[in-house]
Amino acid sequence: MAHVELSLSGAFVPQARTPAEAEFVTSVERWSAAVAIAEEPCLVIDNSGLILAVSPSCSELLGLGKPAEALGQRLNAALQLIDFTAGAGRLEEPEADKIPPLLAVSSERLARGLLRVAGDPPLTVDAVSTPLLAGDRVAGSLTFLSPVRY
Repeated sequence: MAHVELSLSGAFVPQARTPAEAEFVTSVERWSAAVAIAEEPCLVIDNSGLILAVSPSCSELLGLGKPAEALGQRLNAALQLIDFTAGAGRLEEPEADKIPPLLAVSSERLARGLLRVAGDPPLTVDAVSTPLLAGDRVAGSLTFLSPVRY
């Protein structure tokens, strides 16, 4: 005959805990910290278009100077965006607001497109941007850039 023993211990009472510090850090802050040390060309802007973080390779690619110098600048003002015509005219406000980093914020969706930045020769980059959330609101965007070589 089989023998079964049953042992009862005290009731389980979950211990109160304090939230981990990571629970108080927003996704924008987490991504900004990662971007600041990233090897890949990438940047983070807030929902008003201010640069919060830029990787060293992105700063070099876009001609923004040292990464620390680009922080706090409005993305549209920091970049000399030009159109894709032969004349390479300055990109005006309505069109400049549709570049992927800004479009990801305004549309609250993934955005992808080409940017053309003034230089000798002009630089064309492929940009993929995703909105970053703070709770249920868009707080900024994360953008990865890749130069287009032709």
